[in-house]
Amino acid sequence: MTLRRTLFSLSVCFVLIVVVGCATKVEVPKTVETKPSYVMVGEREASGLAAHLSTRLQGLDSWTALRPGLEDNLNYILRRPQDMVCVNRPGLVLTWGQLASSVSELIALLPQLDRDPRLVAELFEWFRIAPGTLLTGYYEPWLEASLTPTDRYQYPLYDVPGDLKTISLGKFHYRWKGQTLVYKMGEDGIEPYYDREAIDGENALAGKGNEIAWAKDPVDVFFLQIQGSGRLALSDGSVKHILYGGKNGHKYVSLGKLLINRGYIPKEEMSMQSIRAFLNDNPDTARELMFENPSYVFFNLADDGPYGSISSILTPRVSAAVDRTVIPLGSVLALKTTLMDYETGKGDQFLSLVLAQDTGGAIKGTRMDLFCGSGDEAETLAGHLQEQSEVFMLVSKRVLRDMVGE
Repeated sequence: MTLRRTLFSLSVCFVLIVVVGCATKVEVPKTVETKPSYVMVGEREASGLAAHLSTRLQGLDSWTALRPGLEDNLNYILRRPQDMVCVNRPGLVLTWGQLASSVSELIALLPQLDRDPRLVAELFEWFRIAPGTLLTGYYEPWLEASLTPTDRYQYPLYDVPGDLKTISLGKFHYRWKGQTLVYKMGEDGIEPYYDREAIDGENALAGKGNEIAWAKDPVDVFFLQIQGSGRLALSDGSVKHILYGGKNGHKYVSLGKLLINRGYIPKEEMSMQSIRAFLNDNPDTARELMFENPSYVFFNLADDGPYGSISSILTPRVSAAVDRTVIPLGSVLALKTTLMDYETGKGDQFLSLVLAQDTGGAIKGTRMDLFCGSGDEAETLAGHLQEQSEVFMLVSKRVLRDMVGE
């Protein structure tokens, strides 16, 4: 893959610098940031990839099991202005209407794919997303909680506060199109909304009626906010979904990077599990470190979920979060990567179709987040998933031919 070759080249340069650095001054070229683009792969490569497509690691018995998710994608796409461009990157320009036609064609093809998955290469062009994809994972955590506060359950989970306001900045200037300001009204006008330290450390929201549940562990609350949704195992034995409701508008700061930069956890040992273990073992330090991430997530309770950004219920190992400025929501993607086998702990080759159904604050550029499901196995997979992967956008050849004929 292009990115792996790049990383290899950089690693070789790094070794050379370390070896000769004491004797010779080595000029290191500045890194040039490569903007995301699409590269059409050849017919032979696409056919070889399609021949190995499999739903085995997604727990699906047939390709037809993808129909509900694909129909959700199509319904989302059809709600967009059909003549508006949804992809405008080097190598590919596509409208919502053309994307809708591609997804419709794939839905009709599903019953035939169990017999011959190579049809995905015969009828669709494969566009590799360059320069490469870092695949990470997210999951639906379970929390022990109560709908009323007790000595055991004393850490609140908040609904979106009534004094939290948002406004589209594009209304004021075209250069700010797509940007949103989150704020509250202060004595002298608008001001930033409360950050994490103000909310959890100074009880800025206490007693205002925004509490929807209480958890027993502040670390559980922190991880729930990172994942964006979860399930509450309530003290009466029932279960409730807790879903993303909104954010306070502050920048997200990665706790993992803080722990690495300050020497608490070596980079090579970093995982969601190692972060949780450190926080649990060092509660005083944990509190201060969590405050350094000012971003805060608010929730609402529901009877089903979790939902992605297209208002579709997420499917484990099928739904993915993308940067919508690079990959339009509703797209169908082929993902080639390595996923951990729960039983052996070793990597297992994964090549299947995934659906762009969600977004995330940390998902920028070509990076992609795979929804891993709910429970302990999903947490293990998501916590260790950091894999350089290949992602391909699938576009109907018929649609492309019609574009040329226009």
